[in-house]
Amino acid sequence: MSTKDYLEKDYYKVLGVSKTATADEIRSSYRKLARKYHPDANKGDREAESRFKEISEAYSVLSDEKRRKEYDEARSLFGGAYRPGGGGVGDFNLGDLFGQTAASGGERLTDLFGGLFGGRGRSSQARRGADLETETTLSFTEAANGTTTSFKLTTTTSCPTCRGTGARPGTTPRVCPKCAGTGHESTNLGGFSLSEPCSLCKGRGFLADDPCATCSGSGNVKSTRTVQARIPPGVADGQKIRLRGKGEPGERGGPAGDLLVTVRVKPHPVFGRSGDNLTVTVPVTFPEAVLGAEVRVPTLSGLPVTVKIPPGTRNGRVLRVRGKGATRRDGTTGDLLVTVEVAVPQNLNSEAREALERFRAATADHNPRADLEARAKGA
Repeated sequence: MSTKDYLEKDYYKVLGVSKTATADEIRSSYRKLARKYHPDANKGDREAESRFKEISEAYSVLSDEKRRKEYDEARSLFGGAYRPGGGGVGDFNLGDLFGQTAASGGERLTDLFGGLFGGRGRSSQARRGADLETETTLSFTEAANGTTTSFKLTTTTSCPTCRGTGARPGTTPRVCPKCAGTGHESTNLGGFSLSEPCSLCKGRGFLADDPCATCSGSGNVKSTRTVQARIPPGVADGQKIRLRGKGEPGERGGPAGDLLVTVRVKPHPVFGRSGDNLTVTVPVTFPEAVLGAEVRVPTLSGLPVTVKIPPGTRNGRVLRVRGKGATRRDGTTGDLLVTVEVAVPQNLNSEAREALERFRAATADHNPRADLEARAKGA
């Protein structure tokens, strides 16, 4: 199966399940559809046969946790390498084969192990590391200007003690007796059978009678590492950024995967964002709005600027201060958008009230609502 196949085929749609479906839901849907479209139940029906193949192909991927993860990554990220699975060991004697290759070194032994079991072990070819996902929370200023932050990542790697075999060093695993090393078992569903991951070996195709103490026989261990990375300026809340080469290490000289970081940005008590521009609301008095004024406006850098309020400025008017916005990736900056908010005083002394009364009398001929009703009726 190629990456192109992954991108073109919607296996969830084929099985009629959601992307968040559980393994049991996937299995249940597969059995229902397979029973309906099985060739034995639709003799001579080419369309049913084709549908059955699609269903089987979809289930072979979605029923395997590792292959499903790879499929999801390929579909969502349009990248990553596909690692095919399947295939059995036939009549090979696993113990003899491991014995013949043990003297060649652990790498060779692990290569053979992976080849026998359908590529689930280490491939002899270079392979790109898996992509990882994490989240980080930045302050408003860090998001606007960019910052360097650390990520503590927990990844799954091949066990260094058993080199991924799952068996105690000096011993070899044996072929699973239930599935004969294929990693799959058949279930009879009334006239035909369905193939599912082996319940005994969990799809691995082999068993370790003397499991490795380090990984408890799984062949994998968890490791924790700290990665430092530069978050570019201008990142928005909820945005996902890709940090190249910060994911899981590649195998046998392959490139490392990427780290996908979902950024959460804390709100600022004064500033907001509008693309590359910052926003701020500045209260002004009624006289300042009517007569004009020069007011000090804060900026994200901490150095205030003086903004001229033109005479007759209306409430809600937006004034632009060039170059005082968020930093762009090319190093340039957006603007600061200043919204004027006319502040209405809640408590007036007698002198101020008398002045306003005189103002109202002097402007009695001006009625801003004169044609409001007429315009409303004409609509």
